Amino acid sequence: MGKVIAIANQKGGVGKTTTSINLAASLGVLEKKVLLIDADPQANASSGLGIDIESVSIGTYQVLEHTAKAREAIQKSSSPNVDIIAAHIDLVAIEIELVDQKQREYMLKNSLEQIKHDYDYIIIDCAPSLGLITLNSLVAADSVIIPIQCEYFALEGLGKLLNTIKSIQKIHNPKLDIEGLLLTMFDSRLRLSNQVVDEVQKHFSTMVFDTIIRRNTRLGEAPSYGESIIAYDATSKGAVNYLNLANELIKRNLHYGKGQ
Repeated sequence: MGKVIAIANQKGGVGKTTTSINLAASLGVLEKKVLLIDADPQANASSGLGIDIESVSIGTYQVLEHTAKAREAIQKSSSPNVDIIAAHIDLVAIEIELVDQKQREYMLKNSLEQIKHDYDYIIIDCAPSLGLITLNSLVAADSVIIPIQCEYFALEGLGKLLNTIKSIQKIHNPKLDIEGLLLTMFDSRLRLSNQVVDEVQKHFSTMVFDTIIRRNTRLGEAPSYGESIIAYDATSKGAVNYLNLANELIKRNLHYGKGQ
Protein backbone atom coordinates (compact mmCIF):
# COMPACT_ATOMS: atom_id res chain seq x y z
CA MET A 1 0.00 0.00 0.00
CA GLY A 2 1.28 3.48 -0.89
CA LYS A 3 2.23 5.83 1.91
CA VAL A 4 0.52 9.22 1.75
CA ILE A 5 2.84 12.05 2.83
CA ALA A 6 1.69 15.66 3.13
CA ILE A 7 4.30 18.43 2.77
CA ALA A 8 2.87 21.12 5.04
CA ASN A 9 3.67 24.39 6.76
CA GLN A 10 1.25 27.31 6.88
CA LYS A 11 4.22 29.66 6.54
CA GLY A 12 4.91 30.56 2.91
CA GLY A 13 8.29 30.48 1.20
CA VAL A 14 9.76 27.60 3.20
CA GLY A 15 10.29 25.20 0.30
CA LYS A 16 7.11 23.10 0.36
CA THR A 17 6.58 23.01 -3.39
CA THR A 18 10.29 22.69 -4.16
CA THR A 19 10.39 19.73 -1.78
CA SER A 20 7.20 18.17 -3.15
CA ILE A 21 8.44 18.31 -6.77
CA ASN A 22 12.01 17.19 -6.13
CA LEU A 23 11.29 14.56 -3.50
CA ALA A 24 8.72 13.00 -5.85
CA ALA A 25 11.18 13.14 -8.77
CA SER A 26 13.99 11.67 -6.65
CA LEU A 27 11.80 8.81 -5.47
CA GLY A 28 10.86 8.21 -9.13
CA VAL A 29 14.52 8.04 -10.16
CA LEU A 30 15.02 5.49 -7.37
CA GLU A 31 12.36 3.38 -9.11
CA LYS A 32 9.50 4.09 -6.73
CA LYS A 33 6.07 4.69 -8.26
CA VAL A 34 4.92 8.11 -7.11
CA LEU A 35 1.78 10.23 -7.32
CA LEU A 36 2.12 13.95 -6.64
CA ILE A 37 -1.08 15.75 -5.66
CA ASP A 38 -1.07 19.52 -6.08
CA ALA A 39 -3.30 20.81 -3.26
CA ASP A 40 -2.32 24.47 -3.62
CA PRO A 41 -4.45 26.85 -5.76
CA GLN A 42 -1.22 28.51 -6.96
CA ALA A 43 -0.58 25.24 -8.87
CA ASN A 44 3.20 25.67 -8.79
CA ALA A 45 3.83 21.94 -8.31
CA SER A 46 1.83 21.30 -11.49
CA SER A 47 3.63 23.85 -13.67
CA GLY A 48 6.95 22.85 -12.08
CA LEU A 49 6.52 19.34 -13.49
CA GLY A 50 5.56 20.41 -16.99
CA ILE A 51 1.76 20.62 -16.74
CA ASP A 52 -0.04 23.38 -18.62
CA ILE A 53 -2.34 24.42 -15.78
CA GLU A 54 -4.72 26.30 -18.09
CA SER A 55 -5.56 23.01 -19.78
CA VAL A 56 -6.38 21.13 -16.55
CA SER A 57 -10.03 20.06 -16.84
CA ILE A 58 -9.98 17.33 -14.19
CA GLY A 59 -7.71 17.94 -11.22
CA THR A 60 -7.57 18.33 -7.45
CA TYR A 61 -10.69 20.52 -7.46
CA GLN A 62 -12.88 17.85 -9.05
CA VAL A 63 -11.39 15.13 -6.84
CA LEU A 64 -12.13 17.10 -3.66
CA GLU A 65 -15.59 17.96 -4.93
CA HIS A 66 -16.23 14.28 -5.81
CA THR A 67 -17.36 15.19 -9.33
CA ALA A 68 -14.50 13.02 -10.67
CA LYS A 69 -12.67 9.98 -9.42
CA ALA A 70 -9.01 10.30 -8.49
CA ARG A 71 -7.99 7.90 -11.25
CA GLU A 72 -9.65 10.16 -13.87
CA ALA A 73 -7.54 13.13 -12.69
CA ILE A 74 -4.14 11.43 -12.95
CA GLN A 75 -1.70 12.67 -15.61
CA LYS A 76 1.86 11.76 -16.51
CA SER A 77 4.41 14.33 -15.35
CA SER A 78 7.75 15.26 -16.90
CA SER A 79 9.55 13.01 -14.38
CA PRO A 80 9.99 9.23 -14.74
CA ASN A 81 7.69 7.13 -12.54
CA VAL A 82 5.87 10.27 -11.30
CA ASP A 83 2.17 10.83 -12.00
CA ILE A 84 0.36 13.98 -10.92
CA ILE A 85 -3.10 15.20 -9.99
CA ALA A 86 -2.76 18.82 -11.06
CA ALA A 87 -4.29 21.97 -9.64
CA HIS A 88 -5.92 24.97 -11.28
CA ILE A 89 -6.79 28.39 -9.86
CA ASP A 90 -10.41 27.15 -9.48
CA LEU A 91 -9.18 25.16 -6.46
CA VAL A 92 -9.41 28.36 -4.43
CA ALA A 93 -13.23 28.04 -4.49
CA ILE A 94 -13.25 24.64 -2.80
CA GLU A 95 -12.86 26.18 0.67
CA ILE A 96 -16.31 27.75 0.28
CA GLU A 97 -17.96 24.92 -1.62
CA LEU A 98 -17.08 22.22 0.91
CA VAL A 99 -18.19 24.16 3.98
CA ASP A 100 -21.71 22.69 4.05
CA GLN A 101 -20.73 19.20 2.93
CA LYS A 102 -21.04 16.28 5.32
CA GLN A 103 -17.69 14.66 6.12
CA ARG A 104 -16.03 17.63 4.43
CA GLU A 105 -12.66 16.85 6.04
CA TYR A 106 -12.62 13.36 4.48
CA MET A 107 -13.23 14.21 0.81
CA LEU A 108 -9.61 13.66 -0.27
CA LYS A 109 -9.08 10.63 1.97
CA ASN A 110 -12.15 8.91 0.53
CA SER A 111 -11.07 9.70 -3.04
CA LEU A 112 -7.60 8.23 -2.55
CA GLU A 113 -8.78 4.87 -1.17
CA GLN A 114 -9.25 3.50 -4.70
CA ILE A 115 -5.68 4.33 -5.87
CA LYS A 116 -3.47 4.00 -2.77
CA HIS A 117 -2.42 0.50 -3.79
CA ASP A 118 -1.21 1.74 -7.19
CA TYR A 119 1.73 3.73 -5.78
CA ASP A 120 4.66 3.39 -3.41
CA TYR A 121 4.32 7.02 -2.30
CA ILE A 122 1.65 9.69 -2.67
CA ILE A 123 3.04 13.17 -2.01
CA ILE A 124 0.63 16.06 -1.31
CA ASP A 125 1.87 19.62 -1.83
CA CYS A 126 -0.19 21.65 0.65
CA ALA A 127 -1.14 25.32 0.43
CA PRO A 128 0.52 27.83 2.82
CA SER A 129 -2.51 27.90 5.12
CA LEU A 130 -4.35 25.75 7.61
CA GLY A 131 -7.63 25.93 5.67
CA LEU A 132 -9.98 23.19 4.54
CA ILE A 133 -7.75 21.99 1.67
CA THR A 134 -4.77 21.50 3.99
CA LEU A 135 -7.06 19.89 6.57
CA ASN A 136 -8.23 17.41 3.90
CA SER A 137 -4.60 16.71 3.03
CA LEU A 138 -3.62 16.00 6.64
CA VAL A 139 -6.67 13.81 7.22
CA ALA A 140 -5.79 11.82 4.09
CA ALA A 141 -2.10 11.54 4.98
CA ASP A 142 -0.25 8.82 6.84
CA SER A 143 2.49 11.29 7.76
CA VAL A 144 3.62 14.87 7.29
CA ILE A 145 6.96 16.41 6.35
CA ILE A 146 7.39 19.95 7.70
CA PRO A 147 9.93 22.10 5.80
CA ILE A 148 11.63 24.73 7.97
CA GLN A 149 13.81 27.35 6.32
CA CYS A 150 17.12 28.22 8.01
CA GLU A 151 16.23 31.87 8.52
CA TYR A 152 15.28 34.24 11.34
CA PHE A 153 11.58 33.42 11.61
CA ALA A 154 12.16 29.68 11.13
CA LEU A 155 10.15 28.48 14.12
CA GLU A 156 7.40 31.10 13.76
CA GLY A 157 4.06 29.32 13.48
CA LEU A 158 5.55 25.86 13.99
CA GLY A 159 3.81 25.50 17.36
CA LYS A 160 0.46 26.32 15.74
CA LEU A 161 1.04 23.70 13.04
CA LEU A 162 2.02 21.06 15.60
CA ASN A 163 -1.13 21.87 17.61
CA THR A 164 -3.21 21.51 14.43
CA ILE A 165 -1.61 18.12 13.78
CA LYS A 166 -2.40 17.05 17.36
CA SER A 167 -6.04 18.10 16.90
CA ILE A 168 -6.29 16.14 13.64
CA GLN A 169 -4.74 13.09 15.34
CA LYS A 170 -7.30 13.36 18.14
CA ILE A 171 -10.42 14.01 16.07
CA HIS A 172 -9.93 12.83 12.47
CA ASN A 173 -6.78 10.79 11.88
CA PRO A 174 -5.20 9.02 14.87
CA LYS A 175 -2.63 7.35 12.58
CA LEU A 176 -1.18 10.66 11.34
CA ASP A 177 2.54 10.72 12.12
CA ILE A 178 5.21 13.39 11.76
CA GLU A 179 7.56 11.94 9.15
CA GLY A 180 10.14 14.57 9.96
CA LEU A 181 11.20 18.20 10.03
CA LEU A 182 13.21 19.17 6.96
CA LEU A 183 15.70 22.03 7.17
CA THR A 184 15.74 24.01 3.90
CA MET A 185 17.52 27.01 2.35
CA PHE A 186 20.65 26.36 4.40
CA ASP A 187 23.65 28.61 3.74
CA SER A 188 26.74 27.42 5.60
CA ARG A 189 28.33 30.87 5.27
CA LEU A 190 25.68 32.45 7.47
CA ARG A 191 25.96 32.14 11.24
CA LEU A 192 22.17 32.43 11.49
CA SER A 193 21.65 29.35 9.30
CA ASN A 194 23.92 27.32 11.56
CA GLN A 195 22.15 28.65 14.67
CA VAL A 196 18.74 27.61 13.30
CA VAL A 197 20.04 24.10 12.52
CA ASP A 198 21.45 23.77 16.05
CA GLU A 199 18.25 25.04 17.66
CA VAL A 200 15.90 22.82 15.64
CA GLN A 201 18.07 19.74 16.18
CA LYS A 202 18.34 20.49 19.90
CA HIS A 203 14.57 20.92 20.39
CA PHE A 204 13.30 18.20 18.03
CA SER A 205 16.16 15.69 17.97
CA THR A 206 15.25 12.52 16.03
CA MET A 207 12.25 14.23 14.40
CA VAL A 208 14.67 16.17 12.17
CA PHE A 209 15.87 14.64 8.88
CA ASP A 210 19.64 14.16 8.66
CA THR A 211 19.48 15.59 5.14
CA ILE A 212 19.62 19.38 4.94
CA ILE A 213 18.57 21.19 1.75
CA ARG A 214 21.14 23.85 0.87
CA ARG A 215 20.47 27.10 -0.94
CA ASN A 216 21.04 26.41 -4.63
CA THR A 217 20.42 28.68 -7.62
CA ARG A 218 19.63 25.70 -9.87
CA LEU A 219 16.75 24.68 -7.58
CA GLY A 220 15.11 28.03 -8.26
CA GLU A 221 15.68 27.84 -12.02
CA ALA A 222 14.35 24.31 -12.66
CA PRO A 223 10.57 25.00 -12.28
CA SER A 224 10.63 27.66 -15.02
CA TYR A 225 11.58 24.86 -17.43
CA GLY A 226 8.84 22.55 -16.11
CA GLU A 227 11.47 20.17 -14.74
CA SER A 228 12.61 18.79 -11.42
CA ILE A 229 16.16 19.53 -10.31
CA ILE A 230 17.02 15.91 -11.17
CA ALA A 231 16.15 16.49 -14.84
CA TYR A 232 17.44 20.07 -14.97
CA ASP A 233 20.85 19.56 -13.36
CA ALA A 234 21.49 16.15 -11.82
CA THR A 235 24.98 17.18 -10.66
CA SER A 236 23.84 20.22 -8.66
CA LYS A 237 23.88 20.39 -4.86
CA GLY A 238 20.09 20.60 -4.92
CA ALA A 239 19.77 17.32 -6.84
CA VAL A 240 22.21 15.57 -4.50
CA ASN A 241 20.35 16.89 -1.44
CA TYR A 242 16.94 15.68 -2.65
CA LEU A 243 18.28 12.27 -3.71
CA ASN A 244 19.76 11.94 -0.21
CA LEU A 245 16.37 12.90 1.27
CA ALA A 246 14.59 10.31 -0.87
CA ASN A 247 17.03 7.61 0.22
CA GLU A 248 16.60 8.63 3.87
CA LEU A 249 12.81 8.49 3.50
CA ILE A 250 12.96 5.03 1.91
CA LYS A 251 15.17 3.74 4.74
CA ARG A 252 12.76 5.15 7.34
CA ASN A 253 9.90 3.30 5.67
CA LEU A 254 11.48 -0.08 4.93
CA HIS A 255 8.84 -1.87 6.99
CA TYR A 256 5.90 0.39 6.16
CA GLY A 257 2.83 -1.44 4.88
CA LYS A 258 3.93 -4.89 5.99
CA GLY A 259 1.07 -6.63 7.69
CA GLN A 260 -1.38 -3.83 6.90
